[in-house]
Amino acid sequence: MHILFIADPLESFKIYKDTTFSMMREAQKRGHQVVACQMTDVRWQQGEAVSALVRDITLTGQSDSWFTQTATRRASLKDFDAVIMRTDPPFDSEYFYATHLLSQAEREGAKVFNSPAALRNHPEKLAILEFPQFIAPTLVTRSETDIREFHATHGTIILKPLDGMGGTGIFKVGADGLNLGVIIETLNRGGAQTVMVQKFLPGIAQGDKRVLLIGGKPVPFCLARIPQGGEVRGNLAAGGKGVAQPISERDREIAEALGPILFARGLMLVGLDIIGDSLTEINVTSPTCFQEITDQMGCDVAALFMDAVEAAL
Repeated sequence: MHILFIADPLESFKIYKDTTFSMMREAQKRGHQVVACQMTDVRWQQGEAVSALVRDITLTGQSDSWFTQTATRRASLKDFDAVIMRTDPPFDSEYFYATHLLSQAEREGAKVFNSPAALRNHPEKLAILEFPQFIAPTLVTRSETDIREFHATHGTIILKPLDGMGGTGIFKVGADGLNLGVIIETLNRGGAQTVMVQKFLPGIAQGDKRVLLIGGKPVPFCLARIPQGGEVRGNLAAGGKGVAQPISERDREIAEALGPILFARGLMLVGLDIIGDSLTEINVTSPTCFQEITDQMGCDVAALFMDAVEAAL
């Protein structure tokens, strides 16, 4: 098969931990041709199918020059056996426009994972609102008054922007409310920007768990991202320590409830974020942690993913 990965620049990959790299490596191992492009390379022109300027690559197995490029060419997305969308957030206007181009490619016959429509319909912070039985007390608002009332009710809280990634823009405010005003001003920009506020979960000390769903089923191991050095954020990008472990009964309960629903909507790969017993985010744009789980637990997550892709074609 020919598999097109729409991803960030290949030259920026940190292959010792990059999930897209692990997918490419598994695809090549199975004899598939690996092709790559960036979303900036994709175009639609009247009278043509959605196409991209793509790079045919071969993985070398080396850590420094990890790929060689055999050709650069323009190709229609419908001519690939699978198109795997792996562009990192933020989910901004350009990402939104990208999903519409990919939806057009689907209408022309392309098979895109995750489904562009599903990406549009499941913003990663807000998707949890559909499943209130699994989440901690949460508020979504532009109102400073609402935030202050929520703080008065719940004490220590977490505030975060809706378009952040990797833990960026996340603030913790204690029961004393120190700096709450300036944090609200920073995040809601005078009421112009929506903010998510959640009750602080002490379970973060044991890690912000990334539970992966592949083809609607939970991977049996997760990665607990544990905050370090007094930091409140467990995100690996914020310095968290990743510790792989078997999923808990509660993790499995949440995963098995959401998995079939999300998979039926075209979400082949989903990353659930769970702190303690509570679901905090549903990640669909480019979920990670494949290599950390594989390296620590011996569970070949990339193989599970490629099995699911092949089964869907």
